[in-house]
Amino acid sequence: MNIDFLNEVFNKNKFVTAIIWKDKAYSYEWLQSRVNYWNHHLAEFPVYPGEVISLIGDFSPECIAILLALVNNRNIIVPLNNVKFNYSQKFKIAQVEKVITVDEADQVIFECLDIKADNIYFNGLRLLDTPGLVLFTSGTSGVPKGAVHNFSKLLEKFKIQRRALRTVNFLMFDHWGGLNTMFHTLSNAGIILATKDRSPDSICAFIEKHKIELLPSSPTFFNLLLMSEAYKNYDISSLQIMSYGTEPMPEFTLKKLRRVFPDIKIQQTYGLIELGVLRSKSKSDDSLWVKVGGDGYQTRIVKGILEIKADSAMLGYLNAPSPFTEDGWFITGDSVEVDGEYIKILGRKSELINVGGEKVYPQEVENIILELSNVLEVTVYSQKNPIVGNIVCAKVTLKKYEDKNEFTSRLKKYCNIKMKSFMVPVKIEILENGQHNERFKKIRGI
Repeated sequence: MNIDFLNEVFNKNKFVTAIIWKDKAYSYEWLQSRVNYWNHHLAEFPVYPGEVISLIGDFSPECIAILLALVNNRNIIVPLNNVKFNYSQKFKIAQVEKVITVDEADQVIFECLDIKADNIYFNGLRLLDTPGLVLFTSGTSGVPKGAVHNFSKLLEKFKIQRRALRTVNFLMFDHWGGLNTMFHTLSNAGIILATKDRSPDSICAFIEKHKIELLPSSPTFFNLLLMSEAYKNYDISSLQIMSYGTEPMPEFTLKKLRRVFPDIKIQQTYGLIELGVLRSKSKSDDSLWVKVGGDGYQTRIVKGILEIKADSAMLGYLNAPSPFTEDGWFITGDSVEVDGEYIKILGRKSELINVGGEKVYPQEVENIILELSNVLEVTVYSQKNPIVGNIVCAKVTLKKYEDKNEFTSRLKKYCNIKMKSFMVPVKIEILENGQHNERFKKIRGI
C-alpha cells in the first residue's frame, strides 16, 4: 500500500495521541483502525480505484482517515476545504466523478456525479496503478488552475524521519502547505492540532491551550495578528517558530514581527502547488533573502525569473498550458534578485506594473503604505492609462474610520517622500472589508 511507511509509525506509537480535534484526543491506534475501516468499506458506496474523488472537509479525524484510505485505494483525490460551498467550477475542471463530504460533526456524506473522467494525466496514473492528487491555485487573480500530481512522488520525502514540533495545521485542507504539515506530523508521530476558527484571537488562544511550538501561516495573517495585538491577551511563550510562505512578505511586516517576537524564530518557506515544499534557509530572521532547494530540487535563474526542477513536480495543469521548459524546468513566474546562494522574491512577473517604461512591483509600494498609521491591509494593482500605459492604484483597508480625503492626502504626501513619483498611487480606494481569501492570501486584481 502507498502508506505502508505511515502504518509502521502508527504501529510503533499506538497509544500516542495523533490528533486533537475539538478538544478531544485520538490515538494512532484509533487512526489506524479508521483507515483500515475505510480501506474495506470504500467499495460499498462504491468508490473504485482510479476514480476521481473530491474529498471536502478539514483536518478532522474522520476526514484524515478517509484521505489516507483514498491514497491506499489509488484514487485521484481532489481535496477541497469546507469554508466555501460553491464547488461547481472546480468539480468541472477536475472532472470529479464522486464526492465525499465530511461535515463539521465529522459525519460522512457520499454523492455520485454524472460524469466520467477521461484525461490524459488521469489515464496515465491509472496505468501506473498509483494515487493522484489535484490541487488548485488560489485563483486570487483569475480562474484557479488545477495541478495534477502523482501522489506517490509527493509522499516520498515523508519516509525520511525528522523532528515533529507541536504545530498548528493552519493552512487549509485544499492547500499543499496544509497537507504537507499533516503528512510531516503523521510520519514523525507528532500531534495534528487543527482548529476551524483561524482568526488571530482564536489562534492565540489555541497556542496557549495546546502549547503550540510552530505556527506556519501567511504574511497576510501575520500582519493581521500584529494589527489585532491579540497575542497580548494570551500566553504564547511555547511558540518557537513562526514560518511564512504562500506570498511575498512585506519587509515592514517582517521587521515588526522581529521586534514584537524577539525570542521566536521567523522562518521563510517556499512552496508551490505545482512542485511541493522546498527546504529553505533564511539569511537571518529579519531578512527576506532565502536559500531554497534541498533533496530532489534544483534551481536556476533565467532572465530574472526563478525556475525549478523537481522530482515531485506535477504532471501538468488540467486547464492551462504547460509551464515547463523543454528540458523539464518549471517556470515559477517569480521575479527574484540574487546574492550568491540566496534569492529575494520581488513578486510575480505577471503583477509587474509598467508605468511609461518604468517597472513597479506592487510589493514595493505596499510595503511603504503599510508603514502608515491606521493601515490594516493594502493591495496595489495596475489600471490601463492612455498616456503612460498603466497607472498605480491602491485598495486600502483601515483599522478604524478616517475621512477618505484626509487619509488620501496623507498617503500621497507620505508616498511622495518615500518613493519615486511614478510609483505613487494615482487612484486610491478605501475598503471596509478585508482583502484576503480563506487561505489568508492577498486577493490580487481589481
